[in-house]
Amino acid sequence: MVGVLIVAHGALGEALIHGTSHVLGKRPLQVQQLGVTVHDDPDAILPQAQELVRQLDSGDGVLVLTDILGGTPSNIATRLLKPGKVEGLSGASLPMLIRALTYRDEPLAAVVEKARSGGRDGVVHLNSDACNAANRS
Repeated sequence: MVGVLIVAHGALGEALIHGTSHVLGKRPLQVQQLGVTVHDDPDAILPQAQELVRQLDSGDGVLVLTDILGGTPSNIATRLLKPGKVEGLSGASLPMLIRALTYRDEPLAAVVEKARSGGRDGVVHLNSDACNAANRS
């Protein structure tokens, strides 16, 4: 099972995990978050992030999700990456996380693509056609 680490600003990671728990009906296993604050030194917090990756990796790899590319959390996340073992995506969102967790028994590369498409497909212009379609389902 692919582990998931969310490295994000403040309490965003915990909020995403909480939202996912609400949707799925339980807190998912092998998911952790590292909230980065204005006061955190990226070099000082990196060992904590590395330890979380180690704890989450059951042998199938870890997907690291971060919120904004170029922000301090994503700069920490990029230092964790190891192709084929620890992969990362920016733009973390509830649809992205739910998709990653739904497919986490697949190989890491497949989980990355499923999560990426979940994030992309989760962005919808809420015009009348989209709202009508959502209300029909």
